[in-house]
Amino acid sequence: MYKTKDPFNTSQITLSKSAVRQNVKFIKKQIGEKVRLSAVVKGNAYGHGIEQMVKIFEKNEVNHLSVFSAHEAWRACQVKEEETTVMIMGWIHDEQISWAIENQVQFYVFDIDRLKETINRAKKIGQKAIIHLEIETGMNRTGLEEKFFPKAIELIKKNQEHLIFEGLCTHYAGAESISNYLRIKDQINLFHQYAEHFEKNGLTPNVKHTACSAAVIAYPETHMDMVRVGILLYGFWPSRETFIHHKKSNGYDGNGKERSRDPLKRVITWKSRVMALKNLPMGEFVGYGTSYQAPKNMKIATVPVGYAYGFSRSLSNQGRVIVNGQRVAVIGIVNMNLLIINISEAKNVKRDDEVIMIGSQGKVKITVASFGEMSNQLNYELLSRIPMDIPREVVD
Repeated sequence: MYKTKDPFNTSQITLSKSAVRQNVKFIKKQIGEKVRLSAVVKGNAYGHGIEQMVKIFEKNEVNHLSVFSAHEAWRACQVKEEETTVMIMGWIHDEQISWAIENQVQFYVFDIDRLKETINRAKKIGQKAIIHLEIETGMNRTGLEEKFFPKAIELIKKNQEHLIFEGLCTHYAGAESISNYLRIKDQINLFHQYAEHFEKNGLTPNVKHTACSAAVIAYPETHMDMVRVGILLYGFWPSRETFIHHKKSNGYDGNGKERSRDPLKRVITWKSRVMALKNLPMGEFVGYGTSYQAPKNMKIATVPVGYAYGFSRSLSNQGRVIVNGQRVAVIGIVNMNLLIINISEAKNVKRDDEVIMIGSQGKVKITVASFGEMSNQLNYELLSRIPMDIPREVVD
């Protein structure tokens, strides 16, 4: 029977320390001993929970964390060890820059205004700001454009007593897809040209970093001094193409068998329980509207998890869950607070029986990847939508 430490909640998440250990080991094998691993914990650590994952990563000797916002940085700082570095890759308001400087939180600078504001605040505080200059190489999102390089170089050189030029970085525009191969290659070449330009002008960063999870696998030349890895650490591949690339790169053993079906281990398990049971006569419709009509006499069950709790409405009549070791179908429209499943072929289902939305029972698995295929959503999107208030328990 499904049990939870929080009996008032409709579902619970468990996080596997051994899975993280396996994933960190795999990534470090890819990048080698000299390249630093930064664990990306943005999006509430891809839905897993920042506070929980920071501690798990630290236990696995990962002491560099990448976040999107100052708020995520603040959350990480509440639980991290003193020696762990936090780096903000995106949003930080001018007023939050002072907090970052005072707490030695590193952050991206991608325009001249932010650079000027950083210098002014560092002067007032009397403490150096630790910055990573993000440069535009073709993503066309954030990133300092080439025409602003002279001004940035001038400002950094004039204010070296107020700044630590920690990193030079960029982000790739879709390294998870072979369709972007030429675009990514152009970005890699451009980054090296720009890095050389900064060095010729007397500015050499402490680290250069450009690789995300997909680039770590598909473009080893991007490893440089540090890599920023998110989805791989949680046991998921950025795309099916990335997984296939890894398999082909690793070849086959002497017996013609694949060396590894999947070296990654899923960290997250998401469980709920059966709320109620009902016999449904043939011809009756299920739930809202007429999207599902019983083709025969059926037995159905309700589960107290709906789109308000992270189970996408787009999984209506498509999703799958596991009950009593058997994969069963979601039928009808996924409601705000519950979903309905067909248990006609499942044996001995009772009220309060465990329901797995993500995870496994025995040899039967439900993965986020399969959700993505059914709902046309990415691993990233589905994971990061899991609400923060679902209780999370760390297990071995």
